[in-house]
Amino acid sequence: MKKRNRNQWIAFVLFLSVNLFAQEKEIQFVYGDKLPDAPVLSARGTLQIGVQTLELINPNQIDILNSTKYSEVVYDRPLTVEVWYPAKLAEGEIEQDVYEEVMGNYNDPKRPLVPFKFTGRAKRNALPLQTESPYPLIIVSHGYTGSRYLMTYLTENLASKGYVVVSIGHTDSTFKDASPFISTLLNRSLDDLFVLNEMDRLSKDSDSFLYELLDADTTGLVGYSMGGYGALNVGGAGYSQKAVDFFKGLSRGRSDLERRMMGNAEYEASFDSRIKAIVAMAPWGMENGVWDEQGLSGLKIPTFFIAGSKDDISGYEKGIQAIYEGTINTERYLLTYVNARHNIAPNPPPFEALQEGLDLNEYLRYADSVWDQRRMNNINQHFITAFLGSKLKSSMDYLNYLDANSFSDEKPWEGFLPRTSIGLELYYEKGN
Repeated sequence: MKKRNRNQWIAFVLFLSVNLFAQEKEIQFVYGDKLPDAPVLSARGTLQIGVQTLELINPNQIDILNSTKYSEVVYDRPLTVEVWYPAKLAEGEIEQDVYEEVMGNYNDPKRPLVPFKFTGRAKRNALPLQTESPYPLIIVSHGYTGSRYLMTYLTENLASKGYVVVSIGHTDSTFKDASPFISTLLNRSLDDLFVLNEMDRLSKDSDSFLYELLDADTTGLVGYSMGGYGALNVGGAGYSQKAVDFFKGLSRGRSDLERRMMGNAEYEASFDSRIKAIVAMAPWGMENGVWDEQGLSGLKIPTFFIAGSKDDISGYEKGIQAIYEGTINTERYLLTYVNARHNIAPNPPPFEALQEGLDLNEYLRYADSVWDQRRMNNINQHFITAFLGSKLKSSMDYLNYLDANSFSDEKPWEGFLPRTSIGLELYYEKGN
């Protein structure tokens, strides 16, 4: 029998209590389900959805982990992605899948990988639902470390509302293969652009299930933490000289990050008009000098920032709020969870992984001590639905849910029940 420490026993009791309650009430809560006090747009859409896994290869990329200042190594970079999409289920098919996940860090013996499974509301390999007009594309990028399943509450929800959603498992940056930070610094924005091109290509490939299913010319990027770092760079926020120097210090003198630096011709040529909106959730980098005034001014794609006011990883006043204030040339929002820390974006961390030996500190990397993670998931669904719906589907119906000037503590926010918007702040700037 495994020995369990006090924290693991506490987690086991909590896990058992939750499941006994669920059985008694005949309820199975799935990540992303709408709580009774959730805002209106968090509700799942009307479409059934399917899910498939794709293995992609980005050829001839710089192998930054094995290159030196005097010797460049290239490799074919593998990326595993998960794709959720509107589907047509046959009679008797159930909209359900079981995702296999791990938490921990394979490269750290103090944080051993602990496998677990959780249920999702999608049918594996379901037949796509074709329409006359292809669905907008959404690309999702997780943090360091993380996985393509880190935000299924959001990916499933958006797909049910008429999007094709692809979540990237960033090589060298997942729980299963976490490697030195320089790979993440270099590859995040490059992975995003490659996946965009691959989705565009597959939408024109008659042998792909994505054939004529998605419209890559109408794309949104959703990034959390290091995913936000990459998404902002893809959107035009070029890295600073300080960021390049920091990268050189980590990479034995290599200057490859210059490719994504403001003022670099290659970088400016990579600006992609297919991207129409960005959601940056707790984006990392500002407190570390990744951006300066010139770099932030390059962002011209409408952006919705989401942050915790006590973020201890990306920072708030000198971090995410400073990015919001510095991106003066774009329309932008800032949604703040008062007193939340960095973990405002992921699925709730699993009790069952603690029960099986996951270190409590690893668990706390994906939990918040003030906010109910399920409630934050619902609020994220609500505002991201409104923002992406207004930008990718040009729907005026969503604008009332984004009218920051009408939000106050004295009256309910649009789409919220009375007394349920406490602890939230929403800011808006039109941009130059």
